[in-house]
Amino acid sequence: MVSQLSNRVREMSESATIKMAQMARDLKNQGKDVISLSLGEPDFDTPIHIKEAAKSALDEGYTKYTPVPGLMELRQAIVKKFKNENGLEFSTSQIVVSNGAKQCIYNLCMSLLDPGDEVIIFTPYWVSYADIVRLAGGVPVFVNSSIDNDFKVTPEQVQDAITDKTKAILFSSPCNPTGSVYSADELEGLAEVIGSRKEIVIFSDEIYEHINFGEKHTSIGSFDQVKDQTVTINGFSKGYSMTGWRLGYLGGPQWIASACAKIQGQVTSGANAFGQKAAITALEGDQNPSSEMKKAFQQRKHLVRNLLQEIPGIKINDPAGAFYIFPDVSAYFGKSYEGETISNSEEFAEYLLKEALVAVVGGGAFGADECIRISYAASEDELRECMKRIKEAVSKLN
Repeated sequence: MVSQLSNRVREMSESATIKMAQMARDLKNQGKDVISLSLGEPDFDTPIHIKEAAKSALDEGYTKYTPVPGLMELRQAIVKKFKNENGLEFSTSQIVVSNGAKQCIYNLCMSLLDPGDEVIIFTPYWVSYADIVRLAGGVPVFVNSSIDNDFKVTPEQVQDAITDKTKAILFSSPCNPTGSVYSADELEGLAEVIGSRKEIVIFSDEIYEHINFGEKHTSIGSFDQVKDQTVTINGFSKGYSMTGWRLGYLGGPQWIASACAKIQGQVTSGANAFGQKAAITALEGDQNPSSEMKKAFQQRKHLVRNLLQEIPGIKINDPAGAFYIFPDVSAYFGKSYEGETISNSEEFAEYLLKEALVAVVGGGAFGADECIRISYAASEDELRECMKRIKEAVSKLN
């Protein structure tokens, strides 16, 4: 049969993180001793009290359709969480629970963007941002940062990027892929600029909120300048190690929340019922497992940074959150091994997979081709072995 795929699918990029993870799995299936540091997934199990809540919900009959924007009792718990932890005031009708934070972003783009609308995206960015914007007909406008300024953009850069076509601004803090965290002062500076343009909506992706090693997390929506034009996106995947549960949520202005629920009603309807019941326990129950997980990630970060510093040519910063390090490896571009020359981050990542049997992700997919993303969501023994292998592999390049 002749291929009749739509242009939107043909023009869409494959997720680089998923692609690299599949390449690693393929090698593993061939009997290779591959260690994957490519996926953004905590290696901890979901805390037992959350799993038990899901089991109880099943026994209680939570197996039916839920309201599209989520169970009322979960939305009530999210309203309390936003108020107590983030200083954000919402009603339950302003909350939409989705099948992951990624669907929240999709719903927002499909609800707000018309063809040609511009969305400012801070670079480096999570791999799906640009393709979701394009899928909705929008135009990504990238504002670049670098390792020299801790991968953060300035208010002046944002001001310069705003045009009459700017519809939204999208960024994450703590950031995937860099681990950088915007401070309260830095966010207030951004709020001053964006707040002068009330037609612009901020999409604030805060999925890594609970993996923050520095000062208390700040939500940009808590600033008066932008509180009425900010949508705050969060979920359960990272802070509670609930990736496979596929539960995210957003809080925002009523007109936006209603539009997102309308889109979701035609795409997936509500998220799974028993998972939503367990999510209430995640928010209101024992937070100690999340705190212990954060401590483990912080310890691993120090371990990986110290070992990376021993490798000549690799430049690193000190990420303040998430579970990634995003080193600049451009010193190795132009170098070769056995007749093959590395010219970009993807080729560097493929070299490490082939020669070191370590899976990382090239930074080009995140808008920063000079870097690679290393996830340290792995055991300390695995991380030591990976850094050893990487050091040996790059020493062969000349």
